[in-house]
Amino acid sequence: MLQILIESLEVELEKLLRMAPRVAFALAVFVASIFLGRLLARLVGTLLERGRLSSPQKSFFRRLTVWAVALLGLAVALNLVGLRTAASGLLAGGGITAVVLGFAFREIGENFLAGFLLAFSRPFKLGDIIQSGEFKGTVRGIEMRHTHLRTSDGRDVFVPNAEIINRPLVNYTRDGLLRPAFTLGIDYADDARDACRLLSEAVSSVPGVVAEPRASAGIAGLDSSWVQIEVSFWIDTFQKGVSLAAVKTAAMDACRRALLDSGFTVSSEVSTNLVLRASAGTDVRLSGGAGREVT
Repeated sequence: MLQILIESLEVELEKLLRMAPRVAFALAVFVASIFLGRLLARLVGTLLERGRLSSPQKSFFRRLTVWAVALLGLAVALNLVGLRTAASGLLAGGGITAVVLGFAFREIGENFLAGFLLAFSRPFKLGDIIQSGEFKGTVRGIEMRHTHLRTSDGRDVFVPNAEIINRPLVNYTRDGLLRPAFTLGIDYADDARDACRLLSEAVSSVPGVVAEPRASAGIAGLDSSWVQIEVSFWIDTFQKGVSLAAVKTAAMDACRRALLDSGFTVSSEVSTNLVLRASAGTDVRLSGGAGREVT
């Protein structure tokens, strides 16, 4: 019995040794196909530079070239080692395997397909400020499986492309225009229309605020202690050197100064400024205990 086992092992070892050169050659073909795919991908990238395709589209075609050549090389390598019949049998009777692999790689396939759709539909590009679900930030990268967002607090978020496709997408800077707004309050005794006109002029003079669409100011609500005025303006995010935070800060400061210089009584959302006016020479007497009077 042991002798039969040894003879069987010797036969299999002899077959393996005879196949070793073919296996090595097949492996070399597969590795060479990968390098050839990368070389062709660079050539494709150079040709695409002359077109009007976006960066994600160019990246997609480069990767598609690498994968296509590598897949062709794998098919040739399997044929060289004599696995063509085995591969055909696996494809014919591998229904269960296909189902298992389909469930295992379902999310990867969804993200890949979503990345393909994003590359050609182009709902956003690098540098845009977008929001998908709870995540909002600047687009730093668009890959085939995920989109790289940089949030305002410095976090790097990699959102799966399938989630971006399946959820409503907000693009704040598709045409470059962004509309910031803020509110402030004035006293009920002040002229609200005059204040709105003054605030519109003050914001329009701030560097970084575009002339068209024009800045505007209007009554947003009537609080118990002050009149709420909302000021809105537009900035062009495509203009170099324009920062939303810096322009908004300058606009708010310009409005504050304009109101104070014009004698308006301003209020914040947490306190109310009270102005006490008294004519000269007014005496105030308070009665104290034991018939005392305090002036």
